[in-house]
Amino acid sequence: MTAQTASGQAPDLLYSETEEDLRAAVRSLLADRADAPSVIARTESDTPYDPELWKALATGIGAAGLLVPEELGGQGATHREAAVVLEELGRSVAPAPYLTSSVVATETLLALGAQDGPAAALLTALAEGRKVAVLAVPFAAAAVAISSLDGVVGPVADAAAADVLLVPTADGLYAVDTDAPRVRVEPLVALDLTRPLATVTLDGASGTRLADADAGRRAVDRGLLAGAGLLASEQLGLAEWCLTETVRHTRERHQFNRPVGSFQALKHRMAQLWLEVVSARAAARNAADALATGSPDTPLAVAVAQAYCSKVAVHAAEECVQLHGGIGMTWEHPAHLYLKRAKADATAYGTAGRHRETVAALMELPAP
Repeated sequence: MTAQTASGQAPDLLYSETEEDLRAAVRSLLADRADAPSVIARTESDTPYDPELWKALATGIGAAGLLVPEELGGQGATHREAAVVLEELGRSVAPAPYLTSSVVATETLLALGAQDGPAAALLTALAEGRKVAVLAVPFAAAAVAISSLDGVVGPVADAAAADVLLVPTADGLYAVDTDAPRVRVEPLVALDLTRPLATVTLDGASGTRLADADAGRRAVDRGLLAGAGLLASEQLGLAEWCLTETVRHTRERHQFNRPVGSFQALKHRMAQLWLEVVSARAAARNAADALATGSPDTPLAVAVAQAYCSKVAVHAAEECVQLHGGIGMTWEHPAHLYLKRAKADATAYGTAGRHRETVAALMELPAP
């Protein structure tokens, strides 16, 4: 399936054999280590992250280094493969810092273009799964630079799982160890318990300067662009799970001696949702392909994907809760995890409204 872009190049929206093999490996791992009961149990504990799951995903499968060049210890793959991993993580809503570390932080470091030095060394550590890095900016906003390594930033997603914080300041981009003196990471109560948030406080902390202010700002912008683009794949996976589980439940649930899924009103609702999910897949794949190929239309592709996919994910999760009836409202059923993740994702890296404004500006249309 292809669609013509503004530049005239047709993106490849289909999955390659390699991508499907990667999907199978990630799905099998998550089925073993991040099934619904396990994820619910971890959200109820003080340790939402499963170190063994992350080790298996990051190093066993090699997913952490997909975007990192082979010469720096990575897989030398593209955003298309990383998008497949995020689709599967969206399907399981597993607490794993993949989007924040292996995509956003990694892409930020890659944008610096360093082949040696501290940025390159950190990339190698991320690719090998030895460290987790998180960009210290609010999860629900664009980059915000503090004046120096002295201030408060939050809420920062997955900061509790991070070994290193990438901190944009007015003086440049710094790498700061989370266990360094004068650094505090304080957990917050989040709507989405599968992606913990925290406040980061830097009280005159010391760090390694990776880039000056201009280069750091460009790198952070690139990291956030990749994050927003591949977040659409996570939202796609989430919506697909919600649709699949809803169809399964309505086939098995009987009322008046008939499957409730045979009622015309519910058929129409699920058919509409299927159409939305198919369209979301096209938008998400287009954004991943644009990032992978360095298309000049990447900002537009990302904005379109986020403007559309966040809405679809929320709608799919809402329908999942409603069409599961009473059981969908219980804590024991995982539907609430998907609704909370969808709601939280809808504000991550810019709301749908902000992305629609971006589309309007890029296409020189009246703003919505």
